[in-house]
Amino acid sequence: MTRSWRTVKLAAMNTPRDPAELARLVQRVAELRLEHRALDGEILRLESGIAADELAVKRMKKRKLQLKDEIARLESALIPDEPA
Repeated sequence: MTRSWRTVKLAAMNTPRDPAELARLVQRVAELRLEHRALDGEILRLESGIAADELAVKRMKKRKLQLKDEIARLESALIPDEPA
């Protein structure tokens, strides 16, 4: 995933400083990772079936990618600002 300098700068500017907010973001990342992992298992289960529901598999894979993007966005928000 390539990111422009503007995306990096915006992510850095949005880094929360409140410990409660940091804890909430860490908890949300953990929840998203669990959902991402659960989708992995469900996709494998569906794909291994003889009559795999291709539409359901595609939807799950799309959701999995959305989760991955959200996890990356939240993790970048947890990175503290570095002075230039």
